[in-house]
Amino acid sequence: MAMNDDELLPCGRELSHVWEQRETGVPDPHADGCPHCTQALNALLRLEGIVTEARDTAPREQDTSALAGRVMDVVRLELRPGRTLPLGDEDEDAWIVEAAAARTVRAAAESLPGVRAGSCRIGPLDEPASPAPAGRLARGPVRIRIEVQVPLTWHLPEVADRVRGRVLEAVDDELGMRIAVVDVTISDLIDDDDGDDDSTEGRQR
Repeated sequence: MAMNDDELLPCGRELSHVWEQRETGVPDPHADGCPHCTQALNALLRLEGIVTEARDTAPREQDTSALAGRVMDVVRLELRPGRTLPLGDEDEDAWIVEAAAARTVRAAAESLPGVRAGSCRIGPLDEPASPAPAGRLARGPVRIRIEVQVPLTWHLPEVADRVRGRVLEAVDDELGMRIAVVDVTISDLIDDDDGDDDSTEGRQR
């Protein structure tokens, strides 16, 4: 059976092989020194952590869709490296894989109280909303599309602006990537019972 392109890591290893090798416990010198295999294994560990958390907390029926969404976000966004994105100015030769850049974007969004980041896509300015095939983007500013879940206590236009600001700041400071547009979509409203009770940032008055 042929292996899909998106299941093949940039180093040439199949994603399933990397996972299976870890399960056997047999040392793998290639995986130990390969950033692509390391990224895939770290994502697997995170996925296992989410599943373990679900078992421990026994979520209520209404929470299962959110849990499933978190698991699928990991599978979609972190297990596959995605395209190679440009960093720096036009005359530079610096690049980063989409999955690594998306982690920075998601972390920036989640630095706001109660905000949970979901799907994140980074591509050319004129790219349609549907994902494009893997490959190296032309150098130039990119468009970021990110979905977030926010507590009911946030003003929606305000939280979208705050997410956009945090993302722009983080991507510039940490990655040096040039951004043309940051599209923020609020995909769901959530209870904030588990949030920081001491924080009133962005809350309704």
